Amino acid sequence: MRRGIRSLLFVGVSLVAFAAVASPALAADGVGLWGRTDDKVVTYWGFGLMIFFTVLVIALSLIQIRLESRKERLRRELERLRPPT
Repeated sequence: MRRGIRSLLFVGVSLVAFAAVASPALAADGVGLWGRTDDKVVTYWGFGLMIFFTVLVIALSLIQIRLESRKERLRRELERLRPPT
C-alpha cells in the first residue's frame, strides 16, 4: 500500500516538474532553448534522433549477443565439468 502511494506521489511530483520546465519550450515566435526553429533545424534533429536510436539498438544488441555467448560458454563449461549421473 505504501509503495503504491509513494509511486503515485513520485509521478505527481514529476508531472509538476515537467510542466514547470516546459514553458521555455513553448516560447514565442519559435525561439526556444535552441534558438530560431525552422524546417532545417527540425529536419536535422529528426535525422539525429534516427541515427541515435539506430546506433543505440545496434550497441545494445551487440552487448546482448556478447552476454548470451558468455552465458552459453559458461553453461557448456559447467556441463563438461559436472560428473555424469
